[in-house]
Amino acid sequence: MDETSQKIIDATMALIRDKGYVATTTKEIARTAGVNECTLFRKFKNKKDIVLQGVNQVQWRANVTPQIFKNVKWDLQADIEMYMRTYLDKMTPDFVNLSIGLRAPQLYDETASLIMKVPQAFLSSFTDYLKKMYNMGKIHKADFEALAMTVFSSAFGYAFLCASFGNELSKVEKDEYIKNSVKMFIKGLE
Repeated sequence: MDETSQKIIDATMALIRDKGYVATTTKEIARTAGVNECTLFRKFKNKKDIVLQGVNQVQWRANVTPQIFKNVKWDLQADIEMYMRTYLDKMTPDFVNLSIGLRAPQLYDETASLIMKVPQAFLSSFTDYLKKMYNMGKIHKADFEALAMTVFSSAFGYAFLCASFGNELSKVEKDEYIKNSVKMFIKGLE
């Protein structure tokens, strides 16, 4: 990837993050990248082509994989906090907003599988963790997939609301939110 192509990708992804896919024009992409529109079309077929190349670059993905949740201590409180904190550290407002921008109908067929990798990584890893905790006799038998979805939904909701409203909706800081959410979740398991 040459420097000009990378500037075009970076400008496109930043604009989609900030404005959405539909509102981002090739004219604006060219201006933001510091190139003329002809250069943009010499490097890429169209706006969609730029985005699809961008979503395959590491810097434009949250990189949430099952491997990032490896620091388990086999202590429910500490481990669920680790899962939520690790996820929330990766799902910054920038990535949440970019993810929303990538859900445009014009892109969704091509981007859905990439977007879904994030929840799939969390859910599969956390479900496996809960099953192992059960096998170790540390928690009761339950619908582990539903429990994983509950914890994930809590983290996802917090990330989405923070990205959308900052601290206008709630002044609850991330660490306080994690601790209180995990306490409530564990109480429900008892």
